[in-house]
Amino acid sequence: MYKDCNKLIVWRKAHALVLKIYETTSNFPREELFGLTSQIRRAVVSIPSNIVEGKARGSSKDYKRFLLMARGSLEETKYQILLARDLNYISGREYKEIFSNMDEVGRLLGGLIKAVDGRK
Repeated sequence: MYKDCNKLIVWRKAHALVLKIYETTSNFPREELFGLTSQIRRAVVSIPSNIVEGKARGSSKDYKRFLLMARGSLEETKYQILLARDLNYISGREYKEIFSNMDEVGRLLGGLIKAVDGRK
């Protein structure tokens, strides 16, 4: 199933976002390791994970449900990145770059949700 999802642009973009977030959060203050760093990482990893899990379920209804969970995790990540910027853990430039990546993943997820919804 992973190989099938690896063909999806949205999954590849979400995976790249995970890697970027891990790289960025490695520079967060040490005292945030079990706080914001952990929260952001869990939320962002949920995005491609839910895409894969939903695809593996085999039904359009389940797939859509997991894609909606992926979108929820994306929104959670957006807030946490905003918070990181406001706490000066990331620069404005990093924030814009990451937010641009998140917007792209969001658009792609929205398109996939519509496509899955249309094949009921």
